[in-house]
Formats: sequence, structure tokens, C-alpha cells
Amino acid sequence: MALDASLPEKTTSETTPSPARVYNYKIWQVIGASAVGTMIEWYDFYIFGSLATVISPLFYPQGNDSLALIAYLSTFAVGFVVRPLGALFFGRIGDLVGRKYAFLVTLLIMGGATALIGFLPTYATIGIAAPIILLVIRILQGLALGGEYGGAAVYVAEHVPDGKRGFYTSFIQITATLGLFISLAVILLVQNSMSREEFSSWGWRIPFVISILLVGISLYIRLRMKESPIFQHIKAAGMTSAKPLKEAFTQWKNLKLVLISLFGATAGQGVVWYTGQFYALFYLQAILRVNAAAANCVVAIALLLAMPFFVVFGALSDRIGRKRIMMVGCLLAAVSYIPIYKAMQAAAGSNVVTALPRKHPVTGAITLTPQTIIDGALQSSKEVLPYTNLGVLLGDLIAWKLIGLVFIQVIFVTMVYGPIAAYLVEAFPARIRYTALSLPYHIGNGVFGGLLPLISLWVVAQTGNIYAGLYYPIFVASLTFVVGSLLLKETRSVLIWKELETDRPGKRTSDMKGPV
Repeated sequence: MALDASLPEKTTSETTPSPARVYNYKIWQVIGASAVGTMIEWYDFYIFGSLATVISPLFYPQGNDSLALIAYLSTFAVGFVVRPLGALFFGRIGDLVGRKYAFLVTLLIMGGATALIGFLPTYATIGIAAPIILLVIRILQGLALGGEYGGAAVYVAEHVPDGKRGFYTSFIQITATLGLFISLAVILLVQNSMSREEFSSWGWRIPFVISILLVGISLYIRLRMKESPIFQHIKAAGMTSAKPLKEAFTQWKNLKLVLISLFGATAGQGVVWYTGQFYALFYLQAILRVNAAAANCVVAIALLLAMPFFVVFGALSDRIGRKRIMMVGCLLAAVSYIPIYKAMQAAAGSNVVTALPRKHPVTGAITLTPQTIIDGALQSSKEVLPYTNLGVLLGDLIAWKLIGLVFIQVIFVTMVYGPIAAYLVEAFPARIRYTALSLPYHIGNGVFGGLLPLISLWVVAQTGNIYAGLYYPIFVASLTFVVGSLLLKETRSVLIWKELETDRPGKRTSDMKGPV
């Protein structure tokens, strides 16, 4: 039987949806079905980055692993850059055809692309075709994710009652971090089931291939879902937009909201998210020389401990507002990053003074090999936490210090990310909501945030300063704090249900006032 998650297709003045009715139609099934699919898409998207240091040498010419890592991260970044294009394409479909159908298509594209990586031959087998195919796959992943998040956030938000939107949508916000956590957990399980050589040779393919099973389960669940009740209502009443792209981005009142949402919310949220979770992982592995499996474990535990705070801050935003929490999160991140990363370096005990000799003395190639001073001489640092046994790792005080420092960063993430779905949904009218909110979200996360690992590690490589990579997220988070504090409007009092109930069926879009 299909999930009773919405109302019949025919909507009249007597059947205008209401929060009470939708709540009776099993909102937790709606959240669960949406969250599972979104979590799987994030898992698919992030195993690519989680395995960067392990598989990057396999898809590029041999000779310089650091250069291969930067090339791999460039391919990783492409998936983020194209996300706004996916947001425009699938956002338009979502506003014209429906929320459900748009994110069914994104799920299939993402799952298929991810599974292909698991079967893709390496550079040693097919040469330059390997990185080219990898780039094409990454583009498909980015396009799919560009349409996924907006659909899931809008779908859930349009089912839940006014006054609790921050709480309910926070469960969608968990999915990004949960997807990253599961990707790390799967990688750790596979790594611990075989030797390091086996994992580097072929075992890394297993997490990608597993995606086939996960996507199949999610697709089955999503096919049973019905359309958003608010979308059904505006469609039956003739209130949808015939040209959502034009209305969202050529009308100044809407474009202004897009720009303010980008620079006053999502740009800072994006860099805080990727600093606290991805850059922390790359910093541990590539700069502090923490064993790859141990670094994955450190980050995974920190994510697991911090995940409940997405709901805490989402629910709190229903009481004190979205804006205040997001701005405090950006400010805390901006002023804390350098002290936190210095503490991570001290905790690792690596005594790193520079990330590289600026160029290799023979080849002239950039490297990211950490350098330490021992007895006055510059030497390569040794691997930190060289454990394969989880119990041994957790018995090491260094591991727990690093877990705590990453945990603090993820708390900043929960502050800026927990309330943001509710804010974005409330900021834009229903007839262009999917299109309008998806663009600033994916520029903020896909461009400002997604380019962060590449930009930061490149800056470190160019300067030899292991903290220089933090200047970029500090600047963007500070910019968002200033712009958001001055221009961002508080939206928690927006009542999208109440406005729907007072609108007449058949009322023209041009007659409507305010967010609907």
C-alpha cells in the first residue's frame, strides 16, 4: 500500500490541506522516506572524497602522489561546481511537474554513476581515458545532487505544521553528515576485512558497488510516496508558475532573496560544513600524516557524537529563530579555526613546521609531505596513530584529543546547517520554491564549500604554511556573518499553511501575496 503521506490529487476549497490533516497522515513516514534517499545520495557523493588519498594515485600518472591528490580533488570539486546547474534543471521540473518526480530521477542518476566508479578501470589499464571517464561520472553525480536536496527539503517542509518546521526539517539536515558517516563506516569495515595492499588494489571498489543495493531500496520506498500536499493544492488551484526560472531570477524581489540567502546564509554554511568534516579529514591524512584508517575513524566518531545536535538546533530555531543560530555558528567558526587546528597539530605530536619544501629538488613538483625538525634538521614526519585495530586506537589519548577537536568543528556545522532548510523553504513562495532555494543552496555548498578542500590544500602547498588553508573558510564565514546579520530576515514566523488556507482555489499566481 502506498504511503498515506498527502492528499488526493483533486484539491478544492473544502479539501485545502492543513497541518493537522497532514500530521495525521504519518509525517514520520514522509521524513523517513525522504531522509533515506537523501542519505544514500550523500553517501554516494562522499565516498569519492573519503577515499581521495587511497585511490587518487590509481587514476592519474605515477610519480607524484601529492599532484595526483590535487588532480583528484579537482575532479572531486567539479561535482560541486555543477551542482547549481542540477539545481536549476531539476528545480524547474520540481516546480512544474512535482517534487516527488524530480528526486526520483536524481536518485537513479546518482546511484548509476556511483556504481560505475566501482567498475571503472584505472590509469594503468586504460590510460588517460580513466580520469576523463571519472570526470564525466563526477559531473553526473553533481547534477543529480543539485536536484536532490532541494526536493527532499521542500517535500518534508510542505508536509509539516507551521511552528515546527525547524525541528522536522532538521532530520533532512542530518542526512548529509549521516551519509558521510556511513561512507566512512563502510570504508573502515572494508579496510579492516583485508590487508592495506588488497584494499588499495581492489577493495576500494566495494563501497561504490554497494550503492546499487542502497539505491534499489530507496527507489522502492520513494515510488510509494505521494506528491507534496502544498504542491497538489497550488497545482489544482492554478497557482503554479509557468516559468519558474524566469520568475525566480529576473524579478528583483525574488532575485534579491536569492542573493541575500547566498551571501548571508549558504556561503558561510557551506565552508563551515566542509571545513569541519572534509577539510578536517584531509588535514589529518595529508598534513598531519595520521594513518588513513585512523583518520577516518576519528572523523566518523566525531560525526556520530555531534549528529543529534542537528535536531537540537533545528528545534531551537523554532523557538528563538533561524538567523540568530546560523550567525553565531559562522562567527564561532571564523574565530576558532586557527586555534583548533593548532591544537590538532599539537595533539598529533607531529611538530610540523611546514607542509613541504616548496618544490621537489629534482622534479620541481609540488608535494604535501609534512616536514619536522629533529635535532635541528628538517626531516619527513612519521605516520601518526598507525593502528588497524579499533580498540587499540580508542585506547590512545591522542585519538580522543583529535576526536574532541573535530567534534567542536561539527558542532559549528550543526548550528549553521540544522536550521537552514527551514529558513530557505520559508524565504521563497511555493510556486518557485524548489527552483529558488536550490540555486543559493548549491552555489553556497557546491562552489563556496565544495571547492574548499582543493583551494585550502593548494594554498598550503604554495605557502608551506599548514594553517594557510584556513584563511579561505574564515573569510567566507566572516562575510556571511556580516551580510546575514545586516540583511537576512528572520523567517520562523512565516505561516505557509495559513496563507494557503486563506487563498481561493483558482486564484491566479499574479494575485498572490507573500510566500505561499
